[in-house]
Amino acid sequence: MSIDSLRRSARETVSGLPHGFWWLWLSTLVNRTGAFVLTFLSLYLTVELGHSAWFAGLVVALHGLGGVAGSPLGGMLTDRWGRRPTMVSMHLAAAACAAALAVVTSAWAIAAVVLLMGVAMQAVRPSINATIADMVPAHDVRRAYALNYWALNLGFAIASIGGGAAMFLGYRTLFVVDAVATTLCALIVFLRLPETRPETPTDTAGEPVAEEKVSMLTVLRDAPFRTLVLLNLLVCLVFTAPWIGLPLTMAGQGLSPSSYGVVIAVNGIVIVGFQLLVNKLTDKRSPVVLLSLSSLLFAFGTGATALAGSPVAFAATVIVWTIGEMIHVPTNAAATARLAPAHARGRYQGVMGMSWAVAAFVAPIGAGAIVDGPGPDVLWAACAAIGVVAAVGYSIRLRKALCEEPEETTPAAGPVRTEDAPPSVSA
Repeated sequence: MSIDSLRRSARETVSGLPHGFWWLWLSTLVNRTGAFVLTFLSLYLTVELGHSAWFAGLVVALHGLGGVAGSPLGGMLTDRWGRRPTMVSMHLAAAACAAALAVVTSAWAIAAVVLLMGVAMQAVRPSINATIADMVPAHDVRRAYALNYWALNLGFAIASIGGGAAMFLGYRTLFVVDAVATTLCALIVFLRLPETRPETPTDTAGEPVAEEKVSMLTVLRDAPFRTLVLLNLLVCLVFTAPWIGLPLTMAGQGLSPSSYGVVIAVNGIVIVGFQLLVNKLTDKRSPVVLLSLSSLLFAFGTGATALAGSPVAFAATVIVWTIGEMIHVPTNAAATARLAPAHARGRYQGVMGMSWAVAAFVAPIGAGAIVDGPGPDVLWAACAAIGVVAAVGYSIRLRKALCEEPEETTPAAGPVRTEDAPPSVSA
């Protein structure tokens, strides 16, 4: 493929989306560029404060546990309160938690702050995903999710490099910078992003039409969506396992921690460098095919880890499951948006987000226990098997639900509240 072809593909990938989406994209980039807390939290707890590795692991797990509660909370607020108020308030709450970490020193105070930070950070995601589904035409939703995911990883890569270079300023300074960046993200949303929550529909006489009330229980009773959530949970378990199992496996083979650092950096490099290309190649493809393919890539990539014996071989396995990640994340978000009623997008995205949070809490514990017990080969074999089961599940259980064409080719929400939109924002 020539340079001109790549440039043309890149232009096609980023063209045609509403201005409001790019303000949201920018807020994601700014937020993740300052995301230092989770990256350096374990080092801060062990090196700076002298806590044990066990306590550091517990605190990180509490962040994931907070996300389990935060995701459905954010979904409910997104539908009841609005997309923009939820984003602004949760970003400011996360900023306050980051700033608090620069001040508190008590072990249990740190644990409480990290737990609340997990709630706030996960609560904002349903509102972001719902906003994208509100403002972007249905046929471009998957592309928009892919671009937002690219911004997230680009920002995280900048944060990792910048944080490492700025370590001489101290951990507390990094946490303050995180708080400032998250506050700036909230300001971008407040000043430039319109509220996109769908207005209540009216009849021919202009009277409001009562919409079906949707609770979390109603969402869980939606059989196709419930299947999508459970299958996503399986994929998330496979995706999360390498972040614990891979360094332990490499250490067991006598490879240094620096080797692991190089290998896992491949994940971010591939996403930042090739997300746009992968999105171009997979655009307009069947969501069932893409979800099945991504599950198989996760299965093959993690399963092959049992056969790797050198940093190059381990890096190759990371490349395989990273491609699966680039396909799966935007496709799953778009599938969630397709199955959700417009007035309940927040709750649907919140329940889906909860599957990610549960995996983030369960997988590290399970992966560590398997490596310490039966051994890493059993972990990777289990990951491969789970990935294959997920691929089969997508193909058999969701083919009808996800292969039906969406009814709308314009922003699927219908009329939205845009009274706060700047004049340049179009839908």
